[in-house]
Amino acid sequence: MKTDTKVLKLVRKTDAPDSSTHVVEEIVPEMAPRPVPASVSKEEQLPDHKLLLEMYRTMYLSRRLDDKEIQLKGQNRIFFQISGAGHEAILAAAGVVLKPAYDWFYPYYRDRALCLQLGMTPLEQLLSAVGAEADPNSHGRQMPSHWGHKKLNIVSQSSPTGTQMLQAVGCAEASYRFRLIPELQKRVQGFHDDEVTYVSVGEGTTSEGEFWEALNTASNLKLPVVFLVEDNGYAISVPVEVQTAGGDVSRLVEGFPGLYIQRCDGTDAIESLETMRRAVDYCRQRKGPALVHAKVIRPYSHSLSDDEKLYRSDEERASDAERDPVKRFGALLIDSGVINQEGLQAIKNEADAAVNKAADIALASAQPAPDTVTKYVFSPAVDPTSSEFDTEDQAQLSGNPGTMVDLINRTLHTEMARDPRIVVFGEDVADCSREQYLEAVKGKGGVFKVTANLQRNFGSARVFNSPLAEANIVGRAIGLATRGLKPVVEIQFFDYIWPAMHQIRNELALMRWRSGNEWKAPVVIRVPVGGYLKGGAVYHSQSGVSTFTQIPGLRVIYPSNALDANGLLRTAIRCDDPVMFLEHKHLYRQAYNKSAYPGDNFMIPFGKAKKVREGKDLTIITYGALVQRSLVAAKQAEQEGVSVEIVDLRSLAPYDWNAITESVKRTNRVIVAHEDSLSFGYGAEIAARIADELFEYLDAPVKRVCALDTFVAYAPQLEDAILPQPADVARAIAELKGY
Repeated sequence: MKTDTKVLKLVRKTDAPDSSTHVVEEIVPEMAPRPVPASVSKEEQLPDHKLLLEMYRTMYLSRRLDDKEIQLKGQNRIFFQISGAGHEAILAAAGVVLKPAYDWFYPYYRDRALCLQLGMTPLEQLLSAVGAEADPNSHGRQMPSHWGHKKLNIVSQSSPTGTQMLQAVGCAEASYRFRLIPELQKRVQGFHDDEVTYVSVGEGTTSEGEFWEALNTASNLKLPVVFLVEDNGYAISVPVEVQTAGGDVSRLVEGFPGLYIQRCDGTDAIESLETMRRAVDYCRQRKGPALVHAKVIRPYSHSLSDDEKLYRSDEERASDAERDPVKRFGALLIDSGVINQEGLQAIKNEADAAVNKAADIALASAQPAPDTVTKYVFSPAVDPTSSEFDTEDQAQLSGNPGTMVDLINRTLHTEMARDPRIVVFGEDVADCSREQYLEAVKGKGGVFKVTANLQRNFGSARVFNSPLAEANIVGRAIGLATRGLKPVVEIQFFDYIWPAMHQIRNELALMRWRSGNEWKAPVVIRVPVGGYLKGGAVYHSQSGVSTFTQIPGLRVIYPSNALDANGLLRTAIRCDDPVMFLEHKHLYRQAYNKSAYPGDNFMIPFGKAKKVREGKDLTIITYGALVQRSLVAAKQAEQEGVSVEIVDLRSLAPYDWNAITESVKRTNRVIVAHEDSLSFGYGAEIAARIADELFEYLDAPVKRVCALDTFVAYAPQLEDAILPQPADVARAIAELKGY
């Protein structure tokens, strides 16, 4: 009998101590498998038949949890449901050959059976469904089936499809760099020489560009990543032949060098187990990444918000039902003599009881308290706004004055020497990627030379170039940060940051909050920004900072001079939150903002503004390139008897409301000046809050000086008309004083 031969083949390949083929009827009461010690494989822990029965228990339990959630949703006792039905065989197999709390996991929402096999309990999954505070996946902050479990190395998952792929590559890259950087072995723990990173997607997600970016980097660096494509033929209602040229993504990726491609029937538990074992072994041997293309089914609709009967024929759905992995595997175990019908029914009965009991407990579990909603937006342990990060008054200036580029570069050098966890990468940031030429060339070090000589001093394992792909840079950085490294990455121009927006908005800024402080990603993103450079034009002059300052969980910093850039960047690197560090290109080498070096421990806390000019008649709240332009206008106004105070915010999120309040209460008139556009720009928030909370102190309306609501043009006279100039600030001062 063919099925008998297949099971016996698996038995003979297994090295478990009990390799007999007798029927196993013993039912283990613990329905969620316990994690085994990381150094010992599950195959070595379990007799052959127990391994098969463990897989069946996981698969059946996964299906019953789906059914229970569907029931609870119908009773309005949970609020969303998306199932893993039809995917159970390949996922249980993956859980068998991978090691919980040893390997790393970036699953997607169908991966219920994988999480169960790794050790997540039915109760933990149902706590997620009811949104309970005790839910280890997100503590009630995310939808059900958004998996995350700190103890099992299941990294917090989000809803955007495919964003986890670059993070998984970064996670595996951390292991790769750990072996290259000896100093890390004293600073970071939890690395293993043969660890593997698992990441899964549906076939629809392979249409995302980040899927291809992830395969490119994993293949280029030969990273131990197992990519599992769970192909159920549909992305909601869109069939695979519409998604993918030729209808088979594994055929399309055959050209990636070193990518070990395996295909299997993902509804066949034995074939899935053999396939996953080959793929994982390939990665453990450090031969490169592997991709498993598993054909599965989707017997239920995409989610309970979808009705597949609207777009799938009865014949197609009936055909899928014949391949149901739970039914197929149960029949195989009986036909092969692994267990009899009574034993199989006993497993089902026990699973049903376990699910019902877990549901009762979950429904009675406490919900998160409303006053916890702002917890973990930022680190609860490291506060970069605190006095711990304020050594500004202790600066010991020495040496010749340097430009903003000089002092940022020196900060990077000193911080990298202090902390071996820091890695610097991006487009063109290295001195020379072809190291054999490093001594023969001057070196690039970034298009603005901000990262010059970092590679020479700290090596190519810590300073390296990335592909020209912004999502790749940020996504990998998140994965590296998850493992304890400190990425300081560069986006070459603010104008090109938008491909990374998914990673910044939905991943980087949200990682800590959405996991209830289980996971974090303290990445620093350095970004040259702004105009006032002749020839910059539309795509090298953008300043849309308000897009990022409205993102909770992201610190946004914007220095106007060399000294502040040095102290604020050091704080950004040493803090434990994601930071976007904006560096104005026009200010990089201006003589008026130079400074001597303040010392290796010079820090400026976030949210602390700087009064750059005292005044009594009106206040200008500003930052970046408008600081100097406001100073020029203020000196002109002084000749006309108007005393202007200027406050440089330096930090945009958070900003120093106390400094604004103190100044406005004293001068009673205020201008908000910035390079961003007038409508919906950053100043709109400051102006609105002043009008709301300080109205009684105002002797005139709040005025804004900003760029026009258009784009920056190439022709110099057009750029001058579009961006705010000192004359525009001076005119606003005169109008406000005369109100």
